[in-house]
Amino acid sequence: MGQSPMELFVHGGPIMWPILVVSFLAVTVVAERTIFLLRESSSREPEVVEKMLECVERSDVSAAVAIGGKSRDYVARVMVHALTHKEHSLTNAFMRAANRELTRFQQGMAALDTCITAAPLLGLLGTVTGMMATFGALGEGDIGASAGKITGGVGEALIATACGLVIAIIGLFPFNVLTAHIEGAKHHISDAAHALEVMLKKADQEAVDVNDR
Repeated sequence: MGQSPMELFVHGGPIMWPILVVSFLAVTVVAERTIFLLRESSSREPEVVEKMLECVERSDVSAAVAIGGKSRDYVARVMVHALTHKEHSLTNAFMRAANRELTRFQQGMAALDTCITAAPLLGLLGTVTGMMATFGALGEGDIGASAGKITGGVGEALIATACGLVIAIIGLFPFNVLTAHIEGAKHHISDAAHALEVMLKKADQEAVDVNDR
């Protein structure tokens, strides 16, 4: 007859408590990051970014800032910050705003990465403690009388190892998905930076051509 999750937890030994904490932290981070990314995706307004670039192309920076200021799109926010500080350094202003936005995207990812790494290591530690209990029972001399302790130690080792591996494997999938979304955000911001630079140079060149006529 199979054991219930609670029985497995108890038979897994003391190491199951830190494994439980790690799994809870991983689930919390995945849930929070998923909600965050869904909210940011729903706030995306690529058409606003395009309108801002069109305004910049016409040398109407104030209109571009006004349009972007009303948007919740993170790319638009980065562009607004860059345009309002472009007199000092457009590149530095854009990088500062981009880093601020990407920091929001990356929050919690280090903790999730740590959970994925720590879970199998905790399982391995459980294996060691379980086998230590097994060898301790074997050293008592009467193997028949110590059979329960021996099987209990082996069971503790196997349960802890299995739980640690399961947590790491399950956590790896959402980690990769979340990382892909973060890379996508970096790509969108990078594209906006290049487009903004091209539009500003084009606008400046057109202004120079008009003055030369």
